[in-house]
Amino acid sequence: MIREEFIYKRSPKTIALEADLVIVGGGLTGTCAAITAARTGMKVIVVQDRPVLGGNASSEVRLWVLGATSHMGNNNRWAREGGVINEIMLENIHRNPDGNPLIFDTVLLEKVVEEKNITLLLNTAVFDLDKSSEDTISAVHAFCSQNSTQYKISAPLFCDASGDGIVAFLAGAAFRMGAESQEEFGEKFAPDKAYGELLGHSMYFYSKDVGRPVKFTPPSFALQDITQIPRYKTFNPKDFGCRLWWLEYGGRLDTVHDTETIKWELWKVVYGAWNYIKNSGLFPEAETMTLEWVGTIPGKRESRRFEGDYMLKQQDIVEQKQFEDTVAFGGWSIDLHPADGIYSDQAGCNQWHGKGVFSIPYRSYYSKNINNLFIAGRIISTTHVAFASTRVMATSAHGGQAVAIAASLAKKYSISPREVGTLHLEELQRELIKSGQYIPHLKLSDSEDLLQKAINIQASSTLKLKEIPGVDHWAPIVHSVAQMLPVTVGKMPSVTVSVDADEETELAIELRKSSKPFNHTPDVTLQTKTVSLKKGKQEITLDWEVEFDHSCYVFVCFIKNENIKIQYSEARISGILTVFNATNPAVSNYGKQEPTEDIGVDTFEFWCPQRRPGGRNIAMKLGDEINLFETENLKNGLQRPIESPNAWVADYADKNPTINIDWAEQTKISTIEFVFDADYDHPMENVIFIHPETVMPFCVTEVKVYNDKNELIGSIENNHQNIRTITLSEPASTQKLKIELANSNENTPVSLFEIRCY
Repeated sequence: MIREEFIYKRSPKTIALEADLVIVGGGLTGTCAAITAARTGMKVIVVQDRPVLGGNASSEVRLWVLGATSHMGNNNRWAREGGVINEIMLENIHRNPDGNPLIFDTVLLEKVVEEKNITLLLNTAVFDLDKSSEDTISAVHAFCSQNSTQYKISAPLFCDASGDGIVAFLAGAAFRMGAESQEEFGEKFAPDKAYGELLGHSMYFYSKDVGRPVKFTPPSFALQDITQIPRYKTFNPKDFGCRLWWLEYGGRLDTVHDTETIKWELWKVVYGAWNYIKNSGLFPEAETMTLEWVGTIPGKRESRRFEGDYMLKQQDIVEQKQFEDTVAFGGWSIDLHPADGIYSDQAGCNQWHGKGVFSIPYRSYYSKNINNLFIAGRIISTTHVAFASTRVMATSAHGGQAVAIAASLAKKYSISPREVGTLHLEELQRELIKSGQYIPHLKLSDSEDLLQKAINIQASSTLKLKEIPGVDHWAPIVHSVAQMLPVTVGKMPSVTVSVDADEETELAIELRKSSKPFNHTPDVTLQTKTVSLKKGKQEITLDWEVEFDHSCYVFVCFIKNENIKIQYSEARISGILTVFNATNPAVSNYGKQEPTEDIGVDTFEFWCPQRRPGGRNIAMKLGDEINLFETENLKNGLQRPIESPNAWVADYADKNPTINIDWAEQTKISTIEFVFDADYDHPMENVIFIHPETVMPFCVTEVKVYNDKNELIGSIENNHQNIRTITLSEPASTQKLKIELANSNENTPVSLFEIRCY
């Protein structure tokens, strides 16, 4: 029994905690930063003011996680973010292909609680902080609403991933809120005050059919006149969840301090919209539907942005500026929304894409004023226009991983975040790439990798791409379709395809490439052909008078003609894709991007893949072999297709290939790291979409490793991840490794991006 007499005032229970790094905010950014930092050996405390992790991706909000892949609706091939966010998305699609947001919660929670170096404080909000000097934070103060406990959390390093930047704000760091003028940074897409300077919040709802009539009586606060919303006719019983991203409000208000006001307005709209769907009489199919779930907190897009040593701007994104200190990348469109949201008579968004992914510099990830404060997530140092692209969750998570590795180096050398970038940039970038992070224009250079010292790497077979074998699958050219092929220095090989014409007609074919070899936008036409076809099936051979002085992808484009069917293949090959000049209105892709005025973005066409089981490769024979799948790719420092496939690929017929690695002398090996092809082109949306696969077809599923005595020293079974490490119980002293590989997909030759040995 506890009994206390009256006293004038009590203080809450207070616990003092210490760590190497305190991360405030448990959205995807903070989650990925925490896991990454913990794996480097740092002691991490995560302070999250909600009961679950994930922020806008959690079951409380239910927004799909997206980044550079943009629903496969842009030209950013093989652009899904790497590292921990990639690990999370692969785990989720493996367990949760139906997109259940509650299961996604468990994936995130499991990843965090499995890391012993992480202390997780849920339902805990930071409200104050201490500083040891003008520019140094010494501790944050937080309160947990569920256990009525106050925490004083001390550390030498802090990361603000809170979305609104509560730590940076309390610490006095320089910030901006709203839109810069066109004149300040020369950004032609900068909005005027009529359009609005802030993006609003959104709130979603789920419905379901229960098979019997269901009555709905709206609450008194529901919107009574749905016609107040100019797009009210867009509401229908089929849309739910974040397909209603445009159900947005609050861009004219203070998106920090007016959030509760914004929430109530969104509830008013949600219940008014459901009343319209249920009771207007326009949707008889809604009679048996019920409202299953409504968000209780809004998904917030924008509030404060904090200033670092560099502020990313529109031109950096469009021109794909290369920074010496690049640590992350983005690729979502520059995506601004009218501040009036659902009460605006304008389109719900105004999206403009780039021709490829863009770089984000390390200088945008720490405060220019507070010397031990990293900034991550949507609050990083960008202009409002650049923020319109960097704000999305997968891009934010990618940046959070960069912050985590930087923090580990700050601890290692007892230096500030700024000094990491000036004194140890090369190490930062190297450790990021090793952790799975893709950094545009950088290769991994790792002197500790023993594979680089091997005298010979041989495989039981290597794909010599002479043919993409056809099957009895013919499809009309409803949309112009292109086969992407990697080429190297020399003449373009001839291409033979099979077509079936319904009548005498002509087929136009174009050979294209990208103006920048590291992009995959086919904006340069190298040669055009027109072939006359008779009725029926026939082969056509296309000879090209084109030579290349560098490696790149070419696009053999078959221009739309619905009277012609073309033969396809069931073979899926790492680094090989078909793309279609179709539309994807979900990401403002209408086949071609054509700004009607000079707003500082490019005009170009979209050529995008189809989701499997669609998107088959075109069956074809090549006049000369494409030999770009050699074992040398396993140590070239690149872990995804860019200008070339960058993968070793086995021959079609070799279902259980082996790789043999030889050293000149006995070599002591403790760990072996593998980078598999888990299809970086797939966006893997965590909600709404239903995915037909739980393991990507290119991914190696079984590995066995033998030493020079042919003894099994390590194995991997039932794999679905793209990075796996075999840690030997005892270091192996060997002059040779034999690696046996298998892939569970019969139509996909075994492939591998990288092996590293330590």
